[in-house]
Amino acid sequence: MFVIIGWLVILVCVFGVYIFHGGNIMVILHALPFELITIGGATIGAFLANNQMKVVKATVKGLGDCFKGSKYTKARYMELLALMYDILQKARKEGLMAIEKDVEEPHESAIFKKYPAVGSDHHVVEFITDYLRMMVSGNLNAHEIESLMDNEMETHHHEAHAAVAAIQRVAGGLPAFGIVAAVLGVVNTMGSVGQPPAVLGGMIGSALVGTFLGILLAYAFAEPLAGVLEQKVEEAGKELQCIKTTLLASMQGYNPSTAIEFGRKVLYSTERPTFGELEAHVKKK
Repeated sequence: MFVIIGWLVILVCVFGVYIFHGGNIMVILHALPFELITIGGATIGAFLANNQMKVVKATVKGLGDCFKGSKYTKARYMELLALMYDILQKARKEGLMAIEKDVEEPHESAIFKKYPAVGSDHHVVEFITDYLRMMVSGNLNAHEIESLMDNEMETHHHEAHAAVAAIQRVAGGLPAFGIVAAVLGVVNTMGSVGQPPAVLGGMIGSALVGTFLGILLAYAFAEPLAGVLEQKVEEAGKELQCIKTTLLASMQGYNPSTAIEFGRKVLYSTERPTFGELEAHVKKK
């Protein structure tokens, strides 16, 4: 929502000031379709040529997510930590083998079903159950599991960041494609040097619209989208870090209440529940 609001502010300010100072908006509107086709087509072609299909799909999905609100809210984190508390509490009371069925069949587990916000998230469930399975097997110590978690989180970060990098490359290329469109307009103008000055002036103005559009699309549209998507990638990584910290605290011998407090502390302050809020939510559940 804020992306669209930001775009509207940009368009109103840029074109509003242009018209206020006596600019002829028809010059821009006349050249707009042709320049957009040239710049847009070249940009899409370069994007497809520069990325593997998996990155193209991730970028398209990421662009859709940019227009949605963040799912990483305080309520979601409270659900996540309450889920972790229930699992660790069951393991503490009944032994690690008691959670084996929950780990092997999370979609059939009563604990995971109790927290649908995170229990239905495939990536979160897989991350939790993979490392709980290692804890149940007892073959790895806390340092070895931490190393594995770090490697997986790093891989996840690089994979998710590929879409961000792709959009940033598009933003970097748009001004250049705007110049290409402008040069083509100048070439067309030079082929019509016998025309009256008024006609030539209009053709030169239309040619310069290409440079204007390339810069505007790069820094007002593409670059902000890359920034929003990068923030969402960081939020997804923070959730995994919360799970990691909670599980490692449990492996080091802390009780479930203390372990989820470790996890709570790594969250961003804007979404982090207070100790009292989390405690009340856990008791309620």
